[in-house]
Amino acid sequence: MFKLIVKKEFSSAHILHGHPGDCKRMHGHNWRVEAEVQGNNTNEIGMVIDFKDIKKNLQRIIDKLDHQYLNDIEPFINENPTAENISKYIYKELSKNINTDNIKVSEIKLWETSNSAVTYTE
Repeated sequence: MFKLIVKKEFSSAHILHGHPGDCKRMHGHNWRVEAEVQGNNTNEIGMVIDFKDIKKNLQRIIDKLDHQYLNDIEPFINENPTAENISKYIYKELSKNINTDNIKVSEIKLWETSNSAVTYTE
C-alpha cells in the first residue's frame, strides 16, 4: 500500500455556538490541512496518483473556505464549524473527486493551531 500526503493552508473565522468559553465569540485560525491518499497499485508510469491532482482537488475545497466566515457557508450554516466538522467536510468533498477502485482518501488531519489538530478517517 502506498500513502501520499499533501499539505495546504487557509485562513478563516468562525463562532462555535454553544461553546462555554472564548470560542463562542468570533475568532479566526490559520488552518493547515494534511490530506492522505492511499492506493495499492501504480499506473503505467509508476504513480498511484499525481501529487498535482491531489493538490488541485484539495485547493478547490480550500478556496471555498479561505478567508471566509465559516458560519455563513454550507454546510456550516446548520452545523457548527468545529475542527472536527471541518475535517469531515474536507474528507467527504475530497473523496468525491479523488476516490476510485484503487485510490481512496484515507485521512484528513486539520491543524487549528501549531499544537492542536484533529484527524478524520472512515
